[in-house]
Amino acid sequence: MNRLKRAWTDERMEVIVGHLLRVGVLTAALVVLFGAGVYLVRHGSGSPDYGVFRGEPEELRSLSGIIRSVLSFRGRGLIQLGLVLLIATPVARVAFCVFAFARARDRLYVIVTLIVLSALLFSLTGS
Repeated sequence: MNRLKRAWTDERMEVIVGHLLRVGVLTAALVVLFGAGVYLVRHGSGSPDYGVFRGEPEELRSLSGIIRSVLSFRGRGLIQLGLVLLIATPVARVAFCVFAFARARDRLYVIVTLIVLSALLFSLTGS
């Protein structure tokens, strides 16, 4: 049977979603570990000052700032990118489910999943 013409069964969808989640989490973990290594090589010998709280720098509070930091090969930017990938993994799962339910012509699940995806995107954008 041609691989592209196989039916979208529940089992096939579960396998794809499982792979998507596994790859997303492993990728995020590898990026965070790599960023931590870069950060420790550059700043591992310094001693932290815990007397004053300092939040995240402004450059790491937006996606464009994180990308600029990653392109500058900064450890904290790489760590932030890994965390963004970790947050994006379940969102990608829900987006894939919209596609899969639409392909299976299951309108009720498409509508419910679109509502969930809208709520996720709304909460992530802060709007």
